[in-house]
Amino acid sequence: MVIRSNTIAFTFDPANPRITSHDIYEWLHAEMRIQEQKVQMIQNNGIKRQVYVRLTDNDYMLSVINGKGGGRGAYTHHTGEISPVEIAVAGMGYKKFRVANLQPEVLDDTLRAALTSFGQVLDIQNEMWARSYRYAVANSVR
Repeated sequence: MVIRSNTIAFTFDPANPRITSHDIYEWLHAEMRIQEQKVQMIQNNGIKRQVYVRLTDNDYMLSVINGKGGGRGAYTHHTGEISPVEIAVAGMGYKKFRVANLQPEVLDDTLRAALTSFGQVLDIQNEMWARSYRYAVANSVR
C-alpha cells in the first residue's frame, strides 16, 4: 500500500478567487516560511483547490503545521481579499473507482487480489441496471 509521508495538504477556500501556482509558491516561501532545501515535491490539485508539499522529514513537517496557526492559515489576494487555508497532514484518503466490462465469472476475490497493489480494497459492489429497464440485473460494472 502507498502511504504519503512528510506531506502537508494546503486546502484553499473554493469560494474565493483562484490563485496561480506561482503565487502559491511565493506564499509558501513568504508566509509559511518553508525552506527551499526542505521541499522534495509540490503537487497542485486545482479541482480540489489543494496543494501538497512533501518535505524532507516528519519533524520539519509538523513544525510547519504547528508553527503557523496550528492548522489554519490565510492567503491575501492582490485585491486585499483574504482566503482561509486549511493546513493538515496529507493522507491518501479513499478513492472510489469503477471497473467496466468485467465478465460475471470474475470473482470479487480475484478482483480484490488484482487491486491490492494499489492499496486496500474496502468494498466491491456490482452496479445494476436501473429499475426502469425490464431486467434490473448486473451491468458488468463493479
